[in-house]
Amino acid sequence: MPRKRRKKSKNYFTQDTENAIVLYNNTKDPEIRSKIYEREIHFAFFKLTQNIIHTFKFYHTEVENLEHLQHEIITFLLSKMHLFDPSRGAKAYSYFGTIVKRWLILYNTKNYNKKIKKVEVDVLTKDGSDHSYKIGDERIKSDLDKYMDLFIEYVSENIFDLFPKKNDAQIADAILELFRKRESLEVFNKKALYIYIREMVDVKTPKITKIADKLHTIFKSQYIFYLENGYARF
Repeated sequence: MPRKRRKKSKNYFTQDTENAIVLYNNTKDPEIRSKIYEREIHFAFFKLTQNIIHTFKFYHTEVENLEHLQHEIITFLLSKMHLFDPSRGAKAYSYFGTIVKRWLILYNTKNYNKKIKKVEVDVLTKDGSDHSYKIGDERIKSDLDKYMDLFIEYVSENIFDLFPKKNDAQIADAILELFRKRESLEVFNKKALYIYIREMVDVKTPKITKIADKLHTIFKSQYIFYLENGYARF
């Protein structure tokens, strides 16, 4: 009777992985450290980087093979391994996952800026879809920039009237901060935008979406009027 193939565990980054990282950090012998890494850690780092790249669609790269990119990230993770301290309460999966996301955000932003020649404005909508408006007309771009400044000013001055709850106001301000930095920060992917906001305000994605929806409603309702009349009626 043929033997059944053993199913591979979906949990590639386990408590055993974390224990191995701690053991690696506490071991001085280079040869032993190398064996610990190859046997217990490398595969977890490989899968972690692979999953984050594809989940958040970090595809603005300078390499043809994504495994080469993973190698760069893993090399960076190795340089940060000694900083992991489980006594601070963080789990290794979350700790190193955050490092990977931050590295990829910076890397993708840099490469995205090299590639684009047109302005793209990503708008979050209630149905969760992404809309990219390619603006080639400098007049339209100028109008949008002027309106954006007015929109930011209005929401900033009235943030606690629009969002009475302190936590909601903090999320709204985090979103506005991305708008304020729009000249130096390209929002290349909606999921990446959520990462930025979660880095600034520790909240769940559905909460961010709720606040973003409200801001979008205000933005959209007044923008058409601004284009037609040349002024905002906030």
